[in-house]
Amino acid sequence: MNTVITRLDAADFRDRLPEALGVYVDAMGYPPQVIRSRAAAWLEHSRREGWSGFAAFEAPRRRLLGPARGPLVAICYGYRGAPGQWWYEQVSRGLRDRQRELPDDYVELTELHVSPAHQGRGIGGTLLRSFLAERTERTVMLSTPEVENENNGAWRLYRSLGFGDVLRSHRFDGDTRPFAVLSRPLPLPEQES
Repeated sequence: MNTVITRLDAADFRDRLPEALGVYVDAMGYPPQVIRSRAAAWLEHSRREGWSGFAAFEAPRRRLLGPARGPLVAICYGYRGAPGQWWYEQVSRGLRDRQRELPDDYVELTELHVSPAHQGRGIGGTLLRSFLAERTERTVMLSTPEVENENNGAWRLYRSLGFGDVLRSHRFDGDTRPFAVLSRPLPLPEQES
């Protein structure tokens, strides 16, 4: 099945929030009840300065009139990082313990998730490149769960795009798993054909 990549405005994102959260829990292996606890945070994120997002939808089998989209199969969004935001404060704490600081001008790649049935098709990379192409910040930062030998699609994608380590084995409040915090300068280089 082909997919269609679409830029979302905040209203589209809020309209598709249940689908986006469904992709999130599937991709992360969380129980479905996590949707309830994350919905308010994702809504609040969509109101932050510099928020932007992209989604991948299954291409409809038939289109009679106008644009149409099938089910949402992947989501990518983020916003400008700033003091007072939960992620900013959590990562700042980890960096202070190492006598380092967050950059002044960065975009936080808050979420990038592809439905497991659609992984391995380049959708995550296309979403990430689309998202980052519009950003004016000098740096992009993200966090991802630690995986043995960095052996999963997310890690391969981030490393292929030149993301480097900022923090390793970082513990965020409320999650028992270790996370890596990664970054890279912007803009991305032009994609080679």
